[in-house]
Amino acid sequence: MKVRTQQNIRIITLVFIILCSLHKGYSQDENFWSNVRFGGNIGIGFTNDTFNAIIAPAAVYEFNEWFSAGLGLSFGYSTFENDRFDQKNKSFNYGGSIITMFNPLPQLQISAEFEEMGVNREIKIQNQKITENYWYPSLFIGAGYRTGLVSFGLRYDVLYDDNKSIYGSAYSPFVRVFF
Repeated sequence: MKVRTQQNIRIITLVFIILCSLHKGYSQDENFWSNVRFGGNIGIGFTNDTFNAIIAPAAVYEFNEWFSAGLGLSFGYSTFENDRFDQKNKSFNYGGSIITMFNPLPQLQISAEFEEMGVNREIKIQNQKITENYWYPSLFIGAGYRTGLVSFGLRYDVLYDDNKSIYGSAYSPFVRVFF
């Protein structure tokens, strides 16, 4: 538990340093806000007995027509039911992310996103109820089709853990919109 807390402090410190350096480097630049795009993504995933949905507002800075990076917030909900074992799971999650997007072609978007989520999970198995609260990291690598302000595609969590993840699978579709 102590190692996890230290890891979270390091991540928060890194994000703070990045934000401060971006502010210092671009605070004098009149074009900074003209290169910031606001939006985010909406994700939904399901398998036979699993459902999850996420909404993630974000802001990214477009360094040029090919590369952008930014920060986001995430809020999600997941459920799992297994009638055979009389099992029901629910989880609510919240957190933040650092995202980078690369557009080698105007229609192709490749992305990498590190996400740290706080998870509040409730598991009911027959007559027992288990509650878990923990932090879960994800590292998504994705690709999508981009048209105008919208891109949609599929991303893969390379840190996926079947026992701890809030997602039903390592793969999850996404829809991103940035204005």
